Amino acid sequence: MSAQVIAHQMRTWQDGKVQAHHYPILYEVEETHWWYVGRRRIIQTLVERICTSLNTPNPRILDVGCGTGGNLKVLSAYGRAEGVDISSQAVEFCRERGLDSVKLGAAEQLPYENSSFELVTALDVVEHLDDDVAGLREMRRVLRPDGRLLLFVPAFMFLWGVQDDVSNHRRRYTLPGLLKAVEAAGFSAEWASYANISFFVPVLVVRSVMRWLGLRAATEYGINISVMNGPFSWLFAAERFILKRRRIPFGVSAVCIARRVE
Repeated sequence: MSAQVIAHQMRTWQDGKVQAHHYPILYEVEETHWWYVGRRRIIQTLVERICTSLNTPNPRILDVGCGTGGNLKVLSAYGRAEGVDISSQAVEFCRERGLDSVKLGAAEQLPYENSSFELVTALDVVEHLDDDVAGLREMRRVLRPDGRLLLFVPAFMFLWGVQDDVSNHRRRYTLPGLLKAVEAAGFSAEWASYANISFFVPVLVVRSVMRWLGLRAATEYGINISVMNGPFSWLFAAERFILKRRRIPFGVSAVCIARRVE
C-alpha cells in the first residue's frame, strides 16, 4: 500500500468520517466499563501464556491500534510495550495517560523496522482494515522469527450492531475465516477460540430487536450501568479460567495466537 493511500486513510480518520466522539468516550470508559475490564483480564492471561513460551526476558511488545492506551498499561507488565495508532487524537490520549512509547501510523504501514518485536497484539483492530491480510502481513514483517501475534476480533456477522457502524468495522469473523486470513499472511495458528460466551445471547437479542425495530443509537457505550460493572466484568473475565483448559465453541468475540513462520 502506498504512502499516499495511508496518508489518505489517516486524514479520513482524523476528519471525522469515523465517529469523532469515539476516542473521547473510549478514554472515559476504558478503565471502568465491564467489557474493557473483562477483556483486559483475558488478554493478560493470554499474554502470560505467550511470554512463557517465548522464553525471552523483557520482550519487546507492539500494540497495533492501541487506541487510548488501556491495553498498553497491561502489556507493560510483561515487557517493553509500545503502541501505534492511526488517530492523532488516540495518540494524544495515550500521552495523557503517561504513555510515551506511542507512534502515529497505520496497521498496513507500520513505522518500525523489520523483525523488531517478539510479540505483536491487535486487539479489536483487524476488523477495521479494508485488507486484513495486508495488515497482518505488515504485523508479520515487524515480528522477529518465531515471534507471536495475538488477535482479538468481533465474531459473527449476524451480531452486527451499532458499535460496528460507529467504529467503522468492515467485518466480523468466524474462527475459520480468521484462521484463513492469519495463515494467508504467513502465520501458523497455535491456538484459537471464541470468547465472551457469557453475553452472547443478550447481545444477539438486543441487536436483533434493534434491527427489527429500526432503532438507532449514537453508541453502545451508553449501555453501561455502573452498579453492574463489577459483576459483569467478573463474569466476562472468568472465561479466562475456561480458556486455560479448553476452547469456547461460540461467543461475541474470537481470539487467536499465531506464530510467525518463514
